[in-house]
Amino acid sequence: MTKLSVNINKIATLRNSRGGNNPDLVVTALDIERFGADGITVHPRPDERHIRYADVYALKKLIGSEFNIEGNCREEKFVKLVLANKPAQVTLVPDALGQITSNHGWNTIEHKDYLIKMVTLFKNAGIRTSIFVDPVVEMVEGAAATGTDRIELYTESYAKLYAEGKKQEAIAPFIAAAKKANELRLGINAGHDLDLHNLQYFAQHIPGLLEVSIGHALICDAIYLGLQNAVQLYKRQLK
Repeated sequence: MTKLSVNINKIATLRNSRGGNNPDLVVTALDIERFGADGITVHPRPDERHIRYADVYALKKLIGSEFNIEGNCREEKFVKLVLANKPAQVTLVPDALGQITSNHGWNTIEHKDYLIKMVTLFKNAGIRTSIFVDPVVEMVEGAAATGTDRIELYTESYAKLYAEGKKQEAIAPFIAAAKKANELRLGINAGHDLDLHNLQYFAQHIPGLLEVSIGHALICDAIYLGLQNAVQLYKRQLK
């Protein structure tokens, strides 16, 4: 079954909005694990507007599920943070400084040499690597050439077309990308704008989907459904 990693950035955003430590990020992460999530994802940014670097150290000490740190490896501080904490997985995302949220994958052909260098660095430290890519076969092939363990398919385009009722058009490039990844023996993750409406269809049609990372939608649903119920409902979509 596809694993669910819950991105807790929005929990940190809520905490930071009032100062103090409410909600307690670490306690919430431990509860999310207890409610059935397979992993915890964080995406620290240089301005620490949600996840703080200190949060990563605190989480690493206590969480027992798979820990995924995603972010821009061009930031030296991010690289040092990952190497110091040695999560199960690092996901390399080409964010620009001050970017609100991730909005594109790597051009793995143009940045091949750089990505080889970074993938090698993290893999030599015993950290599984994943590269954030758009659902383009050539980008998947480029990712494979870097030596990465996995790719994470950027799913915003899928979510938009799915919401317009264009299911087959939405899923087609992701199926093609996934088939190529399977052919090249790359593990497949996915994330961005996946929710309770579109997740099941996506998971059922992507061959070899190992993990989805979901944060914003799940936390929004938790406001109405409760956190435990939300986690379990998302897990149910992946069966």
